[in-house]
This record gives sequence, structure tokens and C-alpha cells, in this order.
Amino acid sequence: MTYAHSVQLLSMALSFLSPIPLYASYLRLCFTNAGLSRQALDIDNETTLHFWSPHQTSTHKPSLVFIHGFGPVSLWQWRRQVQFFSPHFNLYVPDLVFFGESTTKSSERSEIFQAKSVASLLEKLGVEKYSVVGTSYGGFVAYHMARMWPERVEKVVIASSGANMRRSDNEQLMRKSKFENLGDLMLPRDSSQLRALIGLAVFRQGRVHMIPDFFLNDFISKLYTENRREKLELLKGLTLGQDETVNISPLQQDVLLIWGEHDKIFPLDMAIQLKELIGKNVKLESIKEASHVPQIERPKKFNYTVYDFLCGSS
Repeated sequence: MTYAHSVQLLSMALSFLSPIPLYASYLRLCFTNAGLSRQALDIDNETTLHFWSPHQTSTHKPSLVFIHGFGPVSLWQWRRQVQFFSPHFNLYVPDLVFFGESTTKSSERSEIFQAKSVASLLEKLGVEKYSVVGTSYGGFVAYHMARMWPERVEKVVIASSGANMRRSDNEQLMRKSKFENLGDLMLPRDSSQLRALIGLAVFRQGRVHMIPDFFLNDFISKLYTENRREKLELLKGLTLGQDETVNISPLQQDVLLIWGEHDKIFPLDMAIQLKELIGKNVKLESIKEASHVPQIERPKKFNYTVYDFLCGSS
């Protein structure tokens, strides 16, 4: 048996033993048990979105939309929120264009296009009013949805999302991460790049070094390689953070900014500045012992903070 053949057999064995498909099945079961089903809808002649929505909507529940950030699809980012909020809201959890099976023939790549796509999806589903929660890149999308459709979007939660970023903020992030470009950071191609991203995204990193390379590479191959070229185009197509002028306008809605206190991608100082820019009715809540993904690191604190905001009086 040749060395190359041995490596191929080992690779096949590791793929067969991969825990990722098993955990994905568990996540799908969590979403299903929360009363959601996986669907797809053509929102126009060019764009198709895949999403999770209620098996059966309730007229007694308000509607709530969760919008994921860059990285794995929504299934991997919102499990604890879906389980917590499903008794109280009709939940809609889309995969943005070029994430998962959502796709478009359009040449548009901006986060504004993503916002238009999600808004069109909800309109086609007959969801007239809703609140929206967006994390990181999804926070950009949530911001634009609230800006463009204030008559539809009731309350807004922007989590760990520097919508007020400037070009120099991106440059500082590149220096901090020691990457040459944003694509290598947000779309890692090997275990060392994924370790670097995890180092910026999570607060507790004590066990990160114990994760074997083959597991991280398997994670990348199954969750980061799909539509890589198009996702790089999405990063280049961002309208936010392209120059030193902060080009955002205030929102009319009540807004909650919720941040990990130790966020290294969008530091808490950006949240403090964003609070002054985004509107009059804005609350900022920071979560201790959390970095860029507080909804995953501190889900209980995150969930109750968001719930109190959404269900409290305006």
C-alpha cells in the first residue's frame, strides 16, 4: 500500500468518524422540537432563501427574526435562542444568501441586498410586523432592515455588530489578527487560521489548544468551504466600514445593543459610540465573561436580556 493510499484511507476514516454530521442532526432535532421546520422559498426570479419557520403560526405570538453572522449557517448559531424564544414568539431563522443552500443569480453582494432578501421573504410569508435580532454581519443586515422598513420592524437587537465601523477599524482588526485580509480571518482555510478566529471570538480559550488539527480541518471542510468565492465577494461588497466616515443614520425603533464585554472583533468601545449614533431609544447591555458570541458563550444571560427588552414596555 502506498503512502498516498494510506493517507486517503485515513482521510476517509476520519470523515466517517466525524462528529460534525452527528451534531448537525442534533441541532436539526432541537429546531424541530422547538416547533420549526426547514423550508425554501423563491423570493424572486433570481434569489432563493432557505429558512426555519413555525410548523404552525400562532396569532397570539409576535414574530421574531434571528439573523446569523459570518461562519456556519443559522442552525449552528442560534440553537439556545430558538429553544428559549419559541414558546413566546413565532420564529423565523433564515440562512442569508450564499450561506447553506440560499443562493442568488444576482450580482449584488452588499448587506443591503441581504436585508432586502430577508424582508422580501417575510413579506411573501405574510409576516407584516416583526422584531429582529442580528449578530455580527447579521447585525448589519438587521440595521438596514430597520432603517428601510420602520413600519414593519418593531424592535431591533444588534449583537456584537459594529455597524459604525470605519476603514481604520478594519485595519486595526487585521493588525490584531495578524492576517493580511479579512477573508482569511472570516473564512479560515486551515486549522491555524481557525484557531486565530476562535481566539478573537471567544472569551475562554483554555481548551482551544487541545483541539486536534484534524478536527478543526474537518470543521472547516464541512462548514466553511461552501460558496467561499461568493462569501469573499460578500465581504468586499460591504457598504459599512469602507471609509473613515461613519455612514449610518439613526433608527426610529427601540434598539438594544448587546455586546460581549471582551469582544476583540468589535470592541465594546464601538458599542458605546454606536449607542450615541443610532437613535434616541437605545439601550446598551454588556455581558461579562463573553467575547464576540455572547449568545453562545452566555446564552442564559443573553436570552433573558433580549427577552426583557422585547417584552417590556416601550
